[in-house]
Amino acid sequence: MFDTSDPRATLMNNVAKNAEHTEFSNAEYGKFYEMEPVKTDIDSKNWWMRGQNFFIAYADAASGSEFKRGQQVDEYVLILPDKESQAVVTWGNQEAIVDGFSLVIIPPGESEIELVKGGKVIRLFSSANTDLEEFPINKASYREPHPNVSLIEPWPEPKEGYKVRAYSLDVPKEEGRFGRIFRCSTFMVNFLDPNDGPRDPSKMSPHSHDDFEQCSLAIEGEFVHHLRWPWTTDMAQWRPDDHEHFASPSVAVIPPGVIHTTQAIGLGINQLVDIFCPPRVDFSEKNGWVLNADEYPMP
Repeated sequence: MFDTSDPRATLMNNVAKNAEHTEFSNAEYGKFYEMEPVKTDIDSKNWWMRGQNFFIAYADAASGSEFKRGQQVDEYVLILPDKESQAVVTWGNQEAIVDGFSLVIIPPGESEIELVKGGKVIRLFSSANTDLEEFPINKASYREPHPNVSLIEPWPEPKEGYKVRAYSLDVPKEEGRFGRIFRCSTFMVNFLDPNDGPRDPSKMSPHSHDDFEQCSLAIEGEFVHHLRWPWTTDMAQWRPDDHEHFASPSVAVIPPGVIHTTQAIGLGINQLVDIFCPPRVDFSEKNGWVLNADEYPMP
C-alpha cells in the first residue's frame, strides 16, 4: 500500500501473497551504536550483520585503513557515504581513485581498498563467500535457512566484462524515480533520497515482499521500523507488531511476507540505504530507475 505520491505506487503486483506463507522468521536488528565492534584494529572499527543471501560490513575507518579480499568469488559492493573520504581500489592491474559519496562495484578475485581519507566504509558480500560467515553478529540466526527466502542466483555478468565501476551518489532527485538505484550481478542498492526532518505520518508505505529479505541500513538520523506479521491458521505462529526505534548506524533485515514501513523521526537529515540480494526484478523493470542498467543485463 503506497501513497499516490510514492513512485512505488506504479509497481505491478506490489502486494505480497502473504496467505501462501505458513511460517515466518524474526526480523534481524543490529544497532551498531550500542554494540561492541566485531573486529577492531589500529585503523578501524568493524561491525558485521547478515541476511540469508548476504553479509554487510560497516566500518568507521581512519586514513590509511586497508580492506583486502583474496578469494572473492563474485562481485561485491563498496559504499563511501562521506563526501570528504577518498579511497584507492585495486583489482588486477587496474587502480581506481574513488571520491567520497560514491558506490563502487568490485569484481571477483583479489582486490584491495585503501582509504586515503578516512570515513565510513560499507561493504556488501554475497553469502557465497563462506570465509566471511563467522563474522556477523547474528550468524547464529542463519545456521538453518530462513523460511520463504529464495536463495541467491547471480544475475548476468556486465556486458563489457569485469572492471572496477565507481558511481557518484550525487544524483539529483527526479520526479517519478524512486531513490538512487544501482545494481550488479549480486546486489541492488537504493541510496534513498534523504528525509529532511520527520516523515509525514499520513504518507507511510506498508507493504511486504513474497520471497526476499530487505536490508535497511541507517547511516544518519533516527527511524522507527514498523513491522506486522500476518496471521496464519495456527495461532502459535501469531506475533505482536514491532515498532523498533533505531538511531544510526544500524541495520534491520526484514523477512519476506512481513508488512513493514519505516518512519523517519529525526529532526535533521535521515538517510536510509535499502539493500537487496539478488537484485529486484520489479525495480529493474521500471524505466530509468536503475541508474547503471545499461551495463548490467537482466536475467
